[in-house]
Amino acid sequence: MPAAQTIRIAREFADNADRSGGRSMILMGAGTNHWFHSDTIYRTFLALTTMTGCQGVNGGGWAHYVGQEKVRPITGYQQYAAASDWNRPPRHTIGTAFWYLATDQWRYDGLPADQLASPLARGQFADKTTADCLVESVKRGWMPSYPTFNRNPLDLADEAEALGKEPAQHVVDSLNDGSLAYAVEDPDAPENFPRVVLVWRANILGSSGKGNEYFLKHLLGTDSSVRAPEAAPGSRPRDMVWHDEAPEGKLDLLATADFRMTSTTLFSDVVFPAATWYEKYDLSSTDMHPFIHSFNPAISPPWQTKTDFDLFGDMAAMFSKLSAGHLGVRRDIVATALQHDTPDAMATPGGRVVDAPLLPGVTMPKLTVVERDYPRLGERWRALGPLTAKLGLTTKGITYRAEPEIEKLARLNGTVSTGPYAGSVLLTTDKRVCDLILALSGTSNGRLATQGFKALEKQTGQKMAFLAEEHEGSQITFADVQVQPRSVITSPEWSGSEHGGRRYTAFAINVEHLKPWHTLTGRQHFYLDHDWMEELGENLPIYRPPLDMHRLFGDARVGMRGTEATSGAAEVAVRYLTPHSKWSIHSEYQDNLFMLSLSRGGPTIWMSTEDAAKIGVRDNEWIESYNRNGVVVARAIVSHRMPEGTVYMYHAKDRTIDVPIAETSGMRGGIHNSLTRILLKPSHLIGGYAQLTWAFNYLGPTGNQRDEVTTIRRRNQEVQYR
Repeated sequence: MPAAQTIRIAREFADNADRSGGRSMILMGAGTNHWFHSDTIYRTFLALTTMTGCQGVNGGGWAHYVGQEKVRPITGYQQYAAASDWNRPPRHTIGTAFWYLATDQWRYDGLPADQLASPLARGQFADKTTADCLVESVKRGWMPSYPTFNRNPLDLADEAEALGKEPAQHVVDSLNDGSLAYAVEDPDAPENFPRVVLVWRANILGSSGKGNEYFLKHLLGTDSSVRAPEAAPGSRPRDMVWHDEAPEGKLDLLATADFRMTSTTLFSDVVFPAATWYEKYDLSSTDMHPFIHSFNPAISPPWQTKTDFDLFGDMAAMFSKLSAGHLGVRRDIVATALQHDTPDAMATPGGRVVDAPLLPGVTMPKLTVVERDYPRLGERWRALGPLTAKLGLTTKGITYRAEPEIEKLARLNGTVSTGPYAGSVLLTTDKRVCDLILALSGTSNGRLATQGFKALEKQTGQKMAFLAEEHEGSQITFADVQVQPRSVITSPEWSGSEHGGRRYTAFAINVEHLKPWHTLTGRQHFYLDHDWMEELGENLPIYRPPLDMHRLFGDARVGMRGTEATSGAAEVAVRYLTPHSKWSIHSEYQDNLFMLSLSRGGPTIWMSTEDAAKIGVRDNEWIESYNRNGVVVARAIVSHRMPEGTVYMYHAKDRTIDVPIAETSGMRGGIHNSLTRILLKPSHLIGGYAQLTWAFNYLGPTGNQRDEVTTIRRRNQEVQYR
């Protein structure tokens, strides 16, 4: 984009903000989040809206749509989803890095971290790949990783007890003497394989999994079209063990719950027939609108299908039965990352990254012993545990006490009558769980919202409780949302305000009521002084172009033309984007007859008239697209609306309908993610420092793919399917 145009847009944005009182807005979908340098893009957005006084203003600021979903009644949801009523802390991992290791994409990466560094860098990334940065992040406790260690944490707890040592000290001593290591240091060792994966409400092999062919090859051990060479000896991670022969087929069991036959269910060992949203009770809400909705069954789940609640309840009961003679009651050492909105955010003074002795919760992950009563897991599934009342519920540094709500739920749901959990609130139906979530969240319970704001007032000295006091005596129940969607209550769980009928806008409470921002100083920060940010030259928001895949990996340059060696067909290299589809919603609907009739009925790639002319392809002809990650066969949609040098393949196109055999690989053409892979940016792995501290669904590496380049040619039009 020309500099003059950039300056003009900025000045017009600022002028409108000045004249309208901050009502200049940036509307953003998921797309910017899919670039490697997505964090710098986000920061430049926020810099513009903040410097022009638009943040926290209705009709202004930064509004995101699609791709970053959250839950309005978050406190109750987290309590139930993480089983925090029975055990704390929960065990988490960052999904992008988990799959990066489990699918062995790190073996093909070899991206030197110092290639991303500033010319003024001090050498912190010297001789490191970005995979090494992941290892360092995990070992410092910045990001959670599972499996954490190369030995069973249940056994580690038993060893500590036998030695008469504190479990945390036993882990530290074992790390120091080399008898224990982090699993991230050797992900290809069999003891560190993921053995069982349960997919629920997802289509990872047909929609979300970046680097699909690597999933097929290394995780499942089935046919794949991976074309990339593994990293050369001089480009391999220095802090990870390299096995000369990469494992293929790490999983023992892949189980999926779904109501459609997707790519994931096709590859699964076990498929649980799931109820649709018209066959179950559930809650629906996002942070993009102010309402809580209910799902209500039009019919009961047919045949063998089960609701999510019944499916997992049955699994919990059977697991308990089988574990009685195998696991029993065990102590588990849970390693957790340094946590946002806790003193952990001060674990890296001044943002200086230095080597120091191992100290859990400061220079390494926090270590907590959790008792696992495996034979009683099924009973615990059906009841509210004691920790909700004993420890309260904490969200964004505010702890809520919910004793009145628990007493009310006991009257509403009933209690366990006998056994060790007698008196506990019953959670034996999905509707009862929905009421639990709503009762324990400030956005749906005015008493808790007011309590939270009063706690904030003590911390900040600013009056805020009035934002929720009008609803202090009201509580949204599941029966309420069954009648009609209910508007949420203003709560410190979120930064916007619905007070007085106002519509939500992020950060309104911070701006108007001087609630401190969750940063080092309590103010908004343009400058980030962490060592890794300085190394990247990103202390301030800057523009960084897409990765030069040719310079870094030897991929084709955008615009490069050539001919295919065997057929002599003309080829052109283009940037490859996978936006949200016009004819489906994520992985749903595209194979519905009505939806297929609105599209071409199978995989398609949109390209410009200029690029189509370069390779002699006409609209609706078959093309083949390939790069180091895999191969796709699709029909070309030639459109003047597409810019030269860029193609679209809308995401979530399962390889289930009209997917021919590829000439390049001799195997069936791939899905949209067959041409993508996972690349990690070091700045996404920072933790333990102010706002750059990990929290669930808040911070971590993204699954980026928009920097990818692919080569396209017109292929033989007599396609074969087997």
